[in-house]
Amino acid sequence: MNVLEPPRSAAPASDGAFAAWLAGRAGRLLLRVRAELGHHDPAALKRAGDRASHQLLRAELARHRSADAVLSEEDHGARQDWTTGTAGPSPERLGADRVWIVDPLDGTREFSEPDRTDWAVHVALWQRNAPTEHRLVAGAIALPAQLRTLGTETPPPRPPTVSGRTIRLAASRSRPPAFVTEVADEVGAELVPMGSAGAKIAAVITGEVDAYVHAGGQYEWDSAAPVAVATATGLHASRIDGSALSYNEADPRLPDLVVCRPELAAPLLAALRRHLTLVPAPATAAG
Repeated sequence: MNVLEPPRSAAPASDGAFAAWLAGRAGRLLLRVRAELGHHDPAALKRAGDRASHQLLRAELARHRSADAVLSEEDHGARQDWTTGTAGPSPERLGADRVWIVDPLDGTREFSEPDRTDWAVHVALWQRNAPTEHRLVAGAIALPAQLRTLGTETPPPRPPTVSGRTIRLAASRSRPPAFVTEVADEVGAELVPMGSAGAKIAAVITGEVDAYVHAGGQYEWDSAAPVAVATATGLHASRIDGSALSYNEADPRLPDLVVCRPELAAPLLAALRRHLTLVPAPATAAG
């Protein structure tokens, strides 16, 4: 297959605008891949989408942010660093002052299914001297099939406070974990099934749901960009034990998180403590 890149526009100077520009370009490319390949071979479509988006992100980051390091889900050995012990973390990344953390295609399953719109592209920037605990200074979530991109450059306004209605909790559309159902029952929430992590956190940001809780295992690229945008809008984001989310660690696993409206953080974290055995944070930090 020969997938043509979308026409190239000038790259913005600011990191926040650049993140949105880059995520949007990758998203438009993924729409083209989807249209050209169709859905008759889901596995081939997933591979083609992952590869095309990763190559575009890598090429544009090398062109416009060549001094920065990159952590991408599709980098060779990105997961094997820790799950098999066959490779160590990149010294370049761990020593860098600025690291782009990207997920070229979040929600490959949804991407491969006709008419699904809950898949995303994540682009985030971690900076060593940032004042926040997570050190994410820019980020964007492209939702190509929804024709929108959410970013830190112009974050959307925080949705109105929950009052007098049932709390909505984003959950896996196929197999929501038992603890999510238990937590929802305790806080009086209804489950709203949907696909990728990026789509779920984007739904919290836009007010379509009120919270997203995950404890089934993730990596930094699954949440960096969505967390950057969520916290830029004033939402709560932490690990499920209430501790800070930390990025650009030697171990890129970041297995759990909760993103929610600020007024829901205390009751959700309390319910999580009662229904889960909490997983300790990775021990090694980059700086």
